[in-house]
Amino acid sequence: MSATDKARQVWDRAAPAYDRQIVFLERVWFTGGREWIGERARGRVLDVAVGTGRNLPFYPAGATISGIELSPVMLAHARRRAAELGRPADLREGDAESLPYDDDSFDTVVCALSLCTIPDPRAAVAEMHRVLVPGGRLLLVDHIGSSWPPIRAAQWLLERVTIATAGEHFTRRQRSVVAAAGFEIVESERLKAGSMERIHAAKV
Repeated sequence: MSATDKARQVWDRAAPAYDRQIVFLERVWFTGGREWIGERARGRVLDVAVGTGRNLPFYPAGATISGIELSPVMLAHARRRAAELGRPADLREGDAESLPYDDDSFDTVVCALSLCTIPDPRAAVAEMHRVLVPGGRLLLVDHIGSSWPPIRAAQWLLERVTIATAGEHFTRRQRSVVAAAGFEIVESERLKAGSMERIHAAKV
């Protein structure tokens, strides 16, 4: 089984309980990340790995929303959330490493709490660069390896289980991947002992 197929299975199984489980983490660890994204998103927005659609309430009213999600079960939740919000959104099943969109199609690309599990983050970031217009915005929020050694050591130990069982990495950091893909870092910050990172980058 490929890493992508395994990831699809993992998130299909996780989908029914995902919203209940993530609420606590969003309150104490990922605090304000989705609001941060919503404040910066503009124009035609692509939400990569849209999951159950938890970013949808935070996008500005004038934005045109598209989303891509590997797991059909997660995607079904996102479509229900969009309908409940009365928020038109083109939400499709697909792979972040091979986005089904033309070059220069979006003004903003968002990826929240997902590059930690995408099998090839370099391929995914390269695809995000491809579909953005020149000058377009990339907005990333994710957990990364902590800047505090005791926490990073615990993350490394946790990964020995989570990578094998769910493809989830806790010590990845995407800033260098973003720069290598041809983006210019506009703003970035690390929070929660350096274990959370927000990146706003521009396609140049």
